[in-house]
Amino acid sequence: MAGPAGRLAGRIALVTGASRGLGAAIGRLFAREGAHVVLVARTVGGLEEVDDKIRAEGSTATLVPIDLTDRAKIDQMAGALRERFGRLDVLVGNAGLLGGLYPAGQMPDPLWDEVVATNLTANARLIGAMDPLLRASGTGRAVFVTSRAATTAPAYWGAYAATKAALEILVKVYAAEVERFGVKANLLDPGPVRSLMRAQAFPGEDPNSLPAPDDVAPWFVELAAAGCSRHGEIVRVPR
Repeated sequence: MAGPAGRLAGRIALVTGASRGLGAAIGRLFAREGAHVVLVARTVGGLEEVDDKIRAEGSTATLVPIDLTDRAKIDQMAGALRERFGRLDVLVGNAGLLGGLYPAGQMPDPLWDEVVATNLTANARLIGAMDPLLRASGTGRAVFVTSRAATTAPAYWGAYAATKAALEILVKVYAAEVERFGVKANLLDPGPVRSLMRAQAFPGEDPNSLPAPDDVAPWFVELAAAGCSRHGEIVRVPR
């Protein structure tokens, strides 16, 4: 149950891709640590299931069922947060899309566009919309999910790896811009995690051999805390 002793007590935290998997685990843990969580995803039913679990533990959440590829929806969300809270303490950019595995340059154009829009453009728009609210916090923290694929460049992972590599540069640039405003921005590479995306990429893999999302979520708490001093880093969960 969330309480005054939680590491995120009183903080307002927005988590994208929060209807299942890692995003849902982050949202639940943040709530237990005292944050009021704003859960963002396209799937209403999934968000409601996460909300039910959070309420069962004595906390509350705000559900925002939107498509992050819609710039107007992101701007509307930022306006609503400004009106209700006046600030945002934590932004977790977790939503991501694998898009399938194809030879470089052979991914169907609509699928390529969807991966770029979800993994890169949506996060750029989130930064633009949420930056004033993070600055208003005084201890704003932004954490974006990346992957080793951004540097290892595995065969057939072109769209996913390219968008994660671009996201890493974008977040590092943002970190350089906001350091003097009290905002800390980092990337977190959770490594292999038991998830739908992982199952899509490795269908023959035993999911029970992988860490569960709940095992990885605590790493986000450290980067979301007001006392976090890490900045402009890529934090990698040990395999």
